[in-house]
Amino acid sequence: MSAMSKELSGIAPPPMAMLAELTHRCPLACPYCSNPLELKSVAQELATEEWIRVFQEASEMGVLHLHLSGGEPASRRDLLELTKAAVDCGLYTNLITSGIGITEKRLDALADVGLDHVQLSIQGVDQKQADRVGGYKGGYERKLKLAAWVHATGIPLTVNAVCHRTNMDDVPAIIELALELGARRLEIATVQFHGWAIKNRAQLMPTKGQVEATTKIVENARNALEGKLVIDYVPADYYATYPKACMGGWGRIGINVDPTGLVLPCHAAESIPSLTFDNVREKSLQDIWYHSDAFNAYRGTKWMQEPCRSCDRKLVDFGGCRCQAMAIAGDAKATDPACHKSPLKAKLLELANEQIRPDQNAPFIYRGRYNFP
Repeated sequence: MSAMSKELSGIAPPPMAMLAELTHRCPLACPYCSNPLELKSVAQELATEEWIRVFQEASEMGVLHLHLSGGEPASRRDLLELTKAAVDCGLYTNLITSGIGITEKRLDALADVGLDHVQLSIQGVDQKQADRVGGYKGGYERKLKLAAWVHATGIPLTVNAVCHRTNMDDVPAIIELALELGARRLEIATVQFHGWAIKNRAQLMPTKGQVEATTKIVENARNALEGKLVIDYVPADYYATYPKACMGGWGRIGINVDPTGLVLPCHAAESIPSLTFDNVREKSLQDIWYHSDAFNAYRGTKWMQEPCRSCDRKLVDFGGCRCQAMAIAGDAKATDPACHKSPLKAKLLELANEQIRPDQNAPFIYRGRYNFP
């Protein structure tokens, strides 16, 4: 039975990837951070042995890719031990980092235990812009150093750039920077309005003109750089014709474990108040994936309302983002308002236009800690 046939018969395939949010601690304070507004404390974090058990369970149930994330995963003193344990479990390990907190010696040690990949975030193409967005002085220079060290180890590098109104005009320069840093892959991801980005929507919302121009730039760059740099592009939801298949569909491909062991279908799933999420401290990862009410709530297509239920794209985008439907429609089962078939599409566009401020230097509300500079 194929994976799709299993889904249609109500049997979920095993997840391909797991995002392990090792901590919510982070030296940066990005105004679009996807972590929740109520950050989990150090005292609540899973211990080393608990994370190792979770990695073992993930491997046993068929997970292939492990993304070590945060916050900033380098804030964990046991990052080396956790990475080695994940490698020993047969998991492909990807370190998602701001670059702050990783020395050359520490990176070499991670390479020695088998770290497979590094994904480095950038907040801008020059020091002033990047440090302002990240809320951290000197962060840009540290990122450049880390990229050089990664290149020297031979570990493949992905550069991740979250784009928004204040930096979207710099996409050509972002592409050039990725090439200069020796990246094999570049993620150009338009800001998703969850978590801290909601608080900064007026400063971050791109214009329709910026989005259209960026889409063309990315298409041209993909053609020109084929075989040299892979470019992944996450377009803006608010101006889209169709929604994207958020997380590849609810409970289909990816599984998230937060710093406290809470297991989520996506970053923002806790924004849906009707759902209760299980914890790996109390249940196995496999039991949660297959049997929890939260993971089965929007899995497959039976939960869908019209127009999704009769749409020929329902197995392409799976109705779009449940969290965005909750935020805009007040109903997590509603069609994602990003879809042109949604009755709320006009409302979404109005919201985008209302949020655009002419002053690109309006202060950000930083991730829960301080203003900058």
